[in-house]
Amino acid sequence: MINNETLNDRTIEQVVSDLEQEHSGSAFNTPLRPDAFEMDDETKIDHIARHFKSIMQVLGMDLADDSLKDTPNRVAKMYVKEIFSGLNPANKPEPTLFSNPFKYKQMLVERNIAVFSNCEHHFVPIVGKAHVAYISNGQVIGLSKLNRIVQYCSQRPQVQERLTIQIANMLKEALGTEDVAVIIDAYHHCVSSRGIRDAGSTTLTAEYGGQFLNAETKNEFLKYIGS
Repeated sequence: MINNETLNDRTIEQVVSDLEQEHSGSAFNTPLRPDAFEMDDETKIDHIARHFKSIMQVLGMDLADDSLKDTPNRVAKMYVKEIFSGLNPANKPEPTLFSNPFKYKQMLVERNIAVFSNCEHHFVPIVGKAHVAYISNGQVIGLSKLNRIVQYCSQRPQVQERLTIQIANMLKEALGTEDVAVIIDAYHHCVSSRGIRDAGSTTLTAEYGGQFLNAETKNEFLKYIGS
């Protein structure tokens, strides 16, 4: 979280620029305003709750009802603390790296990592699985950190293409290698619950780096994940 001392020393634009570089380590950043981190979480929750209450009132909901009266605050907390918590770089997971005493030089693959995100066009869920792989350059990462990186990048309004690239870039940054692959296979509720209402289709996106750009290595990865 940015404190007042930080803001006094540098402009908001400079701070956000630095945070965006940490955010994904690339030009593929989530669109954010320069003042995105000027407001603390509790203030954001208060503002969102008031605005969501107005939305419910416009829809004709009776906020005096016991089931609904606390909904605006519940939604606000969920947005800030949970499903959009990945917007805040303060929540970025710290990688735990270990030496590789076994000199394991083959790819490591983690399949079926849960993806829970939200489409930035309609703010409805994107739900699916991520498959990630890397080839060690001398160190290995704690397995749970792979899940945490996927979760962190997912917990913000997203498009699947950007999400895939952000996960790959964070893995490259954490591991110090370009030898990374990411595939996401996801259902988009903006397709299944509205518009065309096609509940059966999924969207596949992929990002490959380093050795995974070679056909043989890529095909080995695809074989492991069953694609």
